[in-house]
Amino acid sequence: MSLHDDMVLMGDRAVTASRALARLSSRRKNLILEAMAEELNTRRDAIKAANARDMEAGKQAGMSPALLDRLLLSDARIDSMIKGLRAVIGLKDPVGTKISRWIRPNGLVIQKVRTPIGVIGIIYESRPNVTADAASLCIKTSNAVILRGGKEAMQSNLAIAEAMQAGGARKDLPEHAIQLVATTDRDAVRELVQLEGRVDLVMPRGGESLIRAVVEQARVPVIKHFKGVCHVYVDESANLDMALKIVENSKCQRPGVCNAVEKVLVHEKVASAFLPKMTDLLTAKKVELRGDAAARAIVPSMKEATEEDWYAEYLDLILGVRVVSSVQAAIDHITKYGSHHSDSIIAEDKKTQELFTEEVDSAAVYVNASTRFTDGGEFGLGAEIGISTDKLHARGPMGLEELTSYKYVVLGTGQIRE
Repeated sequence: MSLHDDMVLMGDRAVTASRALARLSSRRKNLILEAMAEELNTRRDAIKAANARDMEAGKQAGMSPALLDRLLLSDARIDSMIKGLRAVIGLKDPVGTKISRWIRPNGLVIQKVRTPIGVIGIIYESRPNVTADAASLCIKTSNAVILRGGKEAMQSNLAIAEAMQAGGARKDLPEHAIQLVATTDRDAVRELVQLEGRVDLVMPRGGESLIRAVVEQARVPVIKHFKGVCHVYVDESANLDMALKIVENSKCQRPGVCNAVEKVLVHEKVASAFLPKMTDLLTAKKVELRGDAAARAIVPSMKEATEEDWYAEYLDLILGVRVVSSVQAAIDHITKYGSHHSDSIIAEDKKTQELFTEEVDSAAVYVNASTRFTDGGEFGLGAEIGISTDKLHARGPMGLEELTSYKYVVLGTGQIRE
């Protein structure tokens, strides 16, 4: 068969599986997820061996340390995947929940009820843990899933998907509820996002070029974020010791992820006190600083920031630094250069906090906390299928509720419209 025919067949199988999933009880779905978690643990050595092959190929191909970090599956990360599955088990199944209910004057009872979306396509790069996270959330919400990971993680993704399929099958997971596109042919992405009538929603996770390519080719709805240009603004009222810790965590804990901070904005009244300390702290962590003229006047060792730097998502140990005259100037900078992902203010003044949270139009806005918390697990969602900076349907980390739609169930006793 041709690639087109293969993808159409996957879509048809997914539609059939989604109908079977819609009939499963919450208890049955939880038993399936527990069996998947057990199988991931049982196959731990095989998964690590597959990941080692991907890691070696990545090193040979010259992948950056940040990308290799995304690809790595340590015991701790496998434990995290298993923990994520079990966290999803403990969450309330939203399918069938009555969102609202009201009675019309003619006696009609109208109920707004959560339903599965149907078939979800996930296109992602590097991080093989997405295979487990995405599949578990889709199964819990009775959605069939078609997974298309990057070629750099193919062996890891196959090992994880096979473990989940095998574990789920022991507890009657419908056949083809989880499918992994096993070809590295780039045309498979185009075919997947054009499966109208078979795929109901696509979520791309990866670099900006991948996401834009998906959006340009898609004929089905796409939920996405293009970039994670996240900011921390240090206000004149900030606790500067707190600010140092938050900036260090936001930048250095995992610089290669979308919720890592890329720019720090500092109020001019505290810049002279804060920037030298921040520079010492981050330079010791091998962070390259790129500052505007005011920042470099205080710390001459900073490189000069260009206009392109303010738009850039580095995904590396590089940080843009700007001195601003007010919280409003910080908000204006974020509005112009930000990506509506995650932005944080470090401030003690309540009115300043409120102005920032009201005017910064991002999926997650923080007060005195690290941007690194924008994550389904950290938000108590168990796991996440991705982060959306869209405004329609879903925004921020996408957990169980964001993987459902709704329908109106209308109960009558013979009413007709006059």
